[in-house]
Amino acid sequence: MTPSDRLLDEINRQLLDALQRDARTPFSELGRAVGLSAPAVAERVRRLEDAGLIRAYRAVLEPAALGYALQAYVRLTVDRGEDDAFIAHARATPEILVADRVTGSDCYVLRVAVTGVAHLEAAITALKAFGTPTTSLILSSVKDDVILQPPHR
Repeated sequence: MTPSDRLLDEINRQLLDALQRDARTPFSELGRAVGLSAPAVAERVRRLEDAGLIRAYRAVLEPAALGYALQAYVRLTVDRGEDDAFIAHARATPEILVADRVTGSDCYVLRVAVTGVAHLEAAITALKAFGTPTTSLILSSVKDDVILQPPHR
């Protein structure tokens, strides 16, 4: 049993679920939902943070409302010796929302947000410096909020 397993009692699972749905929920409201005082909830959340179960709190922005009308997945097969340069590019490029290294014939799967077709074309052209991109436009998302449930062991 890992230390994080000991932290994952039913109350902490409920707290993690609630915080993923709205990280701005006051401790007093969380406490009412799980039957604890606000200070007890604050201590539990601190322990979850210290154990690394809670990695960060952030605002989730709506790309379309910010002018990013298109999103796409780009599978990228990186040329030999271009990994480090690509990683630096991905980290420095705000249009690249997610860059996952994957198994299979591709090296990376990227999720990009762009203002339009010309912007997408420029992003793809920039990626060609590192290898071969294959692009799929995202038409819609049927599930885009990730709520992770810790496994029951």
